[in-house]
Amino acid sequence: MDFRQLGSSGIEVSEISLGSWLTYSGGVAREQSEACVRAAFDAGINFIDTANVYGKGASETLLGEVLAGYERSSYVLATKVYFEMSPTDRGLSAAQIHKQIDASLDYVDLYQCHRYDEDTPLQETMAALTEVVQAGKARHIGFSEWPVEKIEASLALPDTTRWVSSQPQYSILWRGPEAEVIPLCAREQISQIVWSPLAQGVLTGKYSPGEPPPKDSRAASESMSDFIGWLTEPRVLEAVERLRPVAEQAGLTMPQLALAWVLREPNVASAIVGASRPEQVHANASASGIVLSADTLAAVDEALGDLLAA
Repeated sequence: MDFRQLGSSGIEVSEISLGSWLTYSGGVAREQSEACVRAAFDAGINFIDTANVYGKGASETLLGEVLAGYERSSYVLATKVYFEMSPTDRGLSAAQIHKQIDASLDYVDLYQCHRYDEDTPLQETMAALTEVVQAGKARHIGFSEWPVEKIEASLALPDTTRWVSSQPQYSILWRGPEAEVIPLCAREQISQIVWSPLAQGVLTGKYSPGEPPPKDSRAASESMSDFIGWLTEPRVLEAVERLRPVAEQAGLTMPQLALAWVLREPNVASAIVGASRPEQVHANASASGIVLSADTLAAVDEALGDLLAA
């Protein structure tokens, strides 16, 4: 496993990280979840990402219990705040930030704003995050899917803790951050830790156009299929099929190609992957350190040409 520095923090994180969005919030049985966390450590993964809203605390609880068996310095733990935890608990007000960090894990390495809060003054949010860091409850802060203008405004505020990370959706199929977020963050020493680099499993090649999803897949799961939507449309699956010979030509699996593609971007510190089985963790971890040739990168774009232009 190769490691990259997380923004200006000095923390080094594994290029592949373990996420817990739909899996360890109830989508995967406890025994499988524990096995996947153990597999992550075995594969050299040191970065684990969760959020308070995943299962309304279920993911944080599970990870807190499983990680209690590991030396705290052996892993980097990230969680998030913003989404509704109860009818009266939501957002990035000072009261909510302090309440939710106290309800989360003992302390976290990275505390992230899950989205931007239009109902709370930015100064209040940044001041509260700064207090959380000063109190030792979080070592560093990050944001996820913030508008560029809000990122810029937050960076202009004096006497506040600076961001070290951004968590956007980013994959071969979803390249939005390349336009503005990545250039801004690269200038400001803010790293990307990207979610859905495998497009919720679609880029593994497990879904075939015109065929029902495999029974053990996310798209076939009642609890994990709500967000897969457009990714299983025929035009998308047909484009992904065109990537298969590109991967084979490069001597790679489909997941290796997809993960190496996002890691080709220097501003990406880590690619967050979900897993319901230990073998998936190891398969994803094997993408670390792979460098794609210029020919392979060109072949990827050619295979997806019509889709990217849409």
